[in-house]
Amino acid sequence: MKWGGRRQSDNLEDRRGVSGGQVAAGGGIIGVIILVINMFMGGDSTVLNDINNQLQQGNQGGEPVELTARDKEMGEMVNAILVDTEDVWAKIFSENGKTYEDPKLVLFRDGVQTGCGNASSSSGPFYCPEDRKVYMDLAFFDELQTRFGAKGGDFAIAYVIAHEIGHHVQTLLGTSAKVRQLQEQGNETEANRLSVGLELQADFYAGVWAHYDEKMNSILEEGDIEEALSAANAVGDDAIQKRMQGSVVPDSFTHGTSAQRMYWFKKGFESGDIKQGDTFAEVR
Repeated sequence: MKWGGRRQSDNLEDRRGVSGGQVAAGGGIIGVIILVINMFMGGDSTVLNDINNQLQQGNQGGEPVELTARDKEMGEMVNAILVDTEDVWAKIFSENGKTYEDPKLVLFRDGVQTGCGNASSSSGPFYCPEDRKVYMDLAFFDELQTRFGAKGGDFAIAYVIAHEIGHHVQTLLGTSAKVRQLQEQGNETEANRLSVGLELQADFYAGVWAHYDEKMNSILEEGDIEEALSAANAVGDDAIQKRMQGSVVPDSFTHGTSAQRMYWFKKGFESGDIKQGDTFAEVR
């Protein structure tokens, strides 16, 4: 991915230079459960408040931690991706007679305090609608490769960021609030089905972002789309369940299958049309 030469966003909060708190005893097991349930993180405050109940308060005021050259480079890349999401979604919203409000993106290590509660790195990247911020520990991407078999690469990171920004778009458009209301009215199976629709739409929006960004900034290099698809494939509910428990339970899916996640990213990328993202029709 070509990301150099971008302006700097004022919406990146880099907290990696501050040591985080320790997760409560048992946090490793809790983290695995959270990772499976909240992978690619729908940003549901109910889920994150459950995290809050199981994690100790993180101490965000620890001793300063020196960032390595690699840390700094990764921060610059994330900033560039964030800038591109700001520009793309401002354009899309403007074309549809709306005004886009930029979210914040927080980089952290180990643990973080959010508007949705406290979370550890084990929860993976997530969006919190309460404070309208995306939270990421970049160590997640090493695990995405080593544990979940994704190819990795800078565009895999871009895909994850764009997916979380997709949840912010859903918040601005009112989609997330409608889904939460419907989830409260239905049973668990129906709530899961709606969650799948929400997550697949965020994948679709990530594809729409990539479509626009390529047209606006010519960002793509050979293999970039394959990196995004590999990441989407690795975190499908069926792939995770098969890896974690050896069997698949479709009624428990909350994010969609690997095939669905790849399909909707590709559809967004190929069409570039935000109006084609009715993922809820697929899971009815």
